[in-house]
Amino acid sequence: MKEFPGTPGTVLGLILRMSQFIFATPSIGYMVTTTSFMDITAFCYLVAAMGLQAIWSFLLALMDAYAVVRKKVLHNPALVSLYLVGDWVSATLSLAAACSSAGIIVLYFHDLGHCYFGEKCRSYQISVGFAFLSWIPTSISSLIMLWLLAGG
Repeated sequence: MKEFPGTPGTVLGLILRMSQFIFATPSIGYMVTTTSFMDITAFCYLVAAMGLQAIWSFLLALMDAYAVVRKKVLHNPALVSLYLVGDWVSATLSLAAACSSAGIIVLYFHDLGHCYFGEKCRSYQISVGFAFLSWIPTSISSLIMLWLLAGG
């Protein structure tokens, strides 16, 4: 397998994993600090998807950090396939959760004219923004894994 930036065990791969984690955790934090997020199913889905994203990214960041320290590139085809499937699943779930939550935000702010939750609305918006920011490096990473596996 070819070695190019963003593959498992490289510094850019570690940066991608850390950015996924760094953006997923505030998304969870801003959402759960509100008391009424559990009343809306899309927000609960966002917390669950971002929780999965944070765990997945943190574990893979640990593996990448270990590989960077040991100067090993993780190009085992079985491992890359696992990375690919996990990245595609987490990218799909996080995008779906962010889009559904953004739809609720648009409903409250634009269609209904204002948000009935008061100050909580700002936390909802920030949480959804961080969810989209978490999806960007996840999608980049999943495309790199597909490219790496296809390049064989």
